[in-house]
Amino acid sequence: MGTPDFAVPSLKILLDNRYTIASVVTVPDKPQGRGARRIPSPIKQFALQHQLSLLQPDSLSDDSFVASLRDLGPDLFVVVAFRILPKEVFTIPKLGAFNLHASLLPKYRGAAPIQWAIINGEAETGVTTFVLEERVDTGGIILQAHVPIGPDDTFGEVHDALAVIGAEIVLHTVRLIEMGKTVQHPQDNAEASPAPKILKHHCRIDWSKPVEQVHNRVRGLSPAPCAYTLHGEKTLKVYRTKIIEHASKGTPGIILETSPGLVVGTGEGTVEILELQQEGKRRMRAKEFLRGYRIEKGERFS
Repeated sequence: MGTPDFAVPSLKILLDNRYTIASVVTVPDKPQGRGARRIPSPIKQFALQHQLSLLQPDSLSDDSFVASLRDLGPDLFVVVAFRILPKEVFTIPKLGAFNLHASLLPKYRGAAPIQWAIINGEAETGVTTFVLEERVDTGGIILQAHVPIGPDDTFGEVHDALAVIGAEIVLHTVRLIEMGKTVQHPQDNAEASPAPKILKHHCRIDWSKPVEQVHNRVRGLSPAPCAYTLHGEKTLKVYRTKIIEHASKGTPGIILETSPGLVVGTGEGTVEILELQQEGKRRMRAKEFLRGYRIEKGERFS
């Protein structure tokens, strides 16, 4: 059971190791773009390429969907980046159900664990497999793997690394369950931290924050949904920045330099914007952007 690109390596590794996939469960195709053309999820695309059975329920509590799952006679449900399963669903398999989560639980429970780990300046994250229970992201931990976060790593880079390592942990977990050798470790709820869904207001850069926080927000949201700032009435997406060490303090949001790079003051420290995008234009490096976009030293981002 899964939806985005993050789930594809886990499905692939199970196929590559000759496990029988009774069915793949994913979300219904969603309309996208101006023509509202319905686009299948990455997991559905992979499933179709490998001629796997598909279920795409509108509701996970629908009686016909639950009956379809029971008819499959599944041994195990493997859940990766999917929706919250009701109890009547995750209790169907005789060997239970487990989820792959992109954090070191109990830290960063929620929909956006990778983004918040980077935004909060963590030097490490990881993946966890855990048994499904009624309360979201709270079940007993089966396996974990730790992954370092570099000071300039973006969400996209950490996401891709975790997807690959997560697939290996999924395979290892399935093998342990198959052999009856799993040991569950309870989560310490006192150490839990939230990772809520990223909303638009989370993406706007607050230039009054210290430079480290500005830098971490940019990289934690890059390449999507992407941090942004306003220049007058124009929206500029910011994909990559660099902290300028030992720089003199600038006024928050004030553009300090436009040549050779685009340098901006923050509440404490100075940052250089390396990659950005104007509405309706393509993403580009700042040097190229500055050749075609009028912006002056002393102007302000808001």
